[in-house]
Amino acid sequence: MTRATFFGWGHTSASVASLANPDSEQAVREQLATTSPMIARGLGRSYGDAAQLSGGLVLSNLGLRDVGDIDDKGVVTLGAGVSVDDLLRVSIPQGWFIPVTPGTRQVTIGGAIAADVHGKNHHRDGSFANHVREMNVATPTGTFRVSPSNDPDLFWGTVGAMGLTGVITSATIQLLRIETDQILVDTQRFAHLDQVMAAMAERDHLYHYSVAWVDCMTRGAHMGRAILTRGNHAAASDLEEVNLTAPRNARLGVPFDAPSGLLNPLSVRVFNELWYRSAPKDREREPQGLSAFFHPLDGVRDWNRLYGKRGFVQYQFCVADAASDTIGNVINHLSSSRVASFLAVLKRFGPGNASPLSFPIPGWTLALDLPVGAPSLPGVLDDLDEMVLNAQGRIYLAKDARLAPEHLRTMYPRLDEFLALKSRVDPANQMTSDLARRLQIVGK
Repeated sequence: MTRATFFGWGHTSASVASLANPDSEQAVREQLATTSPMIARGLGRSYGDAAQLSGGLVLSNLGLRDVGDIDDKGVVTLGAGVSVDDLLRVSIPQGWFIPVTPGTRQVTIGGAIAADVHGKNHHRDGSFANHVREMNVATPTGTFRVSPSNDPDLFWGTVGAMGLTGVITSATIQLLRIETDQILVDTQRFAHLDQVMAAMAERDHLYHYSVAWVDCMTRGAHMGRAILTRGNHAAASDLEEVNLTAPRNARLGVPFDAPSGLLNPLSVRVFNELWYRSAPKDREREPQGLSAFFHPLDGVRDWNRLYGKRGFVQYQFCVADAASDTIGNVINHLSSSRVASFLAVLKRFGPGNASPLSFPIPGWTLALDLPVGAPSLPGVLDDLDEMVLNAQGRIYLAKDARLAPEHLRTMYPRLDEFLALKSRVDPANQMTSDLARRLQIVGK
């Protein structure tokens, strides 16, 4: 066991803890038997402080890397430390794709369940846990094989709970059959936020995947101008050449932290202008590789270092269709406050799942990458919280680094259901984290 300093992907709120690396479910059980406060951690892609525990024990899942055979129906059992990247290197050549993927392959299966990650197809397929058939969860009171029909309270209570019920050690998931490694992509450019939101609301149901890049630095007639990309898996008959090629390693990397302030309102405005102008106004059925469409940032190792040593906050929220004007209000507030968002991603959400801590609400979600450093940033984020609360929306705990605890119960009205489950499987609150302490989910 060693001492280590832990960050989220946003490189804010560091803390020091002990680190253990169990390589089996039995080893996880032995760690739980010590009764030390602990939290599980995968590849560290939660943006805030969900997978760290100051003064406690961080339990890496990276030793849990067993990959079972994919059966003829696309069902596979995986160790919780297997990454999406590991899985796709095995599954794509066999004609299977992950049913829901976040914007990076560098997420473990355990982390994907704990954060209940979503992707560009939530409006159609829901979030990752919707495709988990069963999983093993090692809790302080025992280890359980759970599923939506076998102890559904523990199954759904573990989904989206950021490790606070126990340690996921393995999971069985349903994969998606594919014929090729290409997506047929339609790209459209829109001059105003209202236009892209109307297009998404009207026609997203025709596409398996949909996402819009939004410019948060523009105002007036061009407020929230956007590039919308939507696509479906290419069938073998759609292409002249059919391949099923595994993802490649990143060819580029960021070798050092960029100077603080590199991403400022001026530089982001220039980048956004170039990015917007480089996109086609209207292009249909362009073949794009799976990696290029789903995981473009994985082509650059350690891209978070571009934000400098002060790091960045990712602020992701969702609101219902009835509160869709919140999206425009947030973008207007950012642009008028001159708070730069280097990356802003807009998607449609379908219904959430049965998890008490399910993030999605049918409607809209906007994710913003905001460099730390602007003096106005904390106040602007507080303003955004109020907008989201007034819209009866919520923020995503897997991305959070600074939400005030008094807002949690309003955003997650089923919190008491989760706390009752936690009391059953972890009565001493052994499973905790910096996020749980900050939000006063647990006090230990």
